[in-house]
Amino acid sequence: MIRVLLADDEELIRVAVAALLDLEPDVEVVAHAADGPAAVSAALAHRPDVAVVDLEMPGLDGIAVAAELTRVRPDCAVVVLTGHGRPGHLRQALTAGARGFLPKGAPGGALADVIRRVHAGGRYVDPSLAADALTLPPCPLTPRELETLRLAEVGAPVAVIARRVHLSTGTVRNHLSAAVQKLGAADRAEAVRTARDNGWL
Repeated sequence: MIRVLLADDEELIRVAVAALLDLEPDVEVVAHAADGPAAVSAALAHRPDVAVVDLEMPGLDGIAVAAELTRVRPDCAVVVLTGHGRPGHLRQALTAGARGFLPKGAPGGALADVIRRVHAGGRYVDPSLAADALTLPPCPLTPRELETLRLAEVGAPVAVIARRVHLSTGTVRNHLSAAVQKLGAADRAEAVRTARDNGWL
């Protein structure tokens, strides 16, 4: 039997996916989790072979859970499920150690097939997302512009960002302004969204 952990903050989806997987003769759902930290704890307690995690969860998102499980339970393959995956998410998930990336709109039996594949040591990436990821443009931002934009994402004021990166407030403003301009964004928030969607942050 392939032991599976399901992590999704929406109980209805978690229960429905568990019911589907219970129909498979070689798959057993051994634990459920409603957020990222609970998923990591459940993986340590129940030692599943495969963790199926939602991309967007409270506490830790699916990418952060994949990274943590790769560190603390490298023998547990992670499959990230997403309702609206973007190519940038795919790149981040694979970099974090996920072995599968599947949209929630996939056919019913697809998840069980992906679980079997990653349990056997393989990988699975949704073909349409993979094709989109191959056509992503390279990041136009410098490492400093990315760093300041990442700090601005959490709402840090310019003065705080300047202290953290050991630059003057004027230089930080220049980096943020350059990032907004290079990404064709109307403001900082839109620049952050664009960079996040493309997997640059």
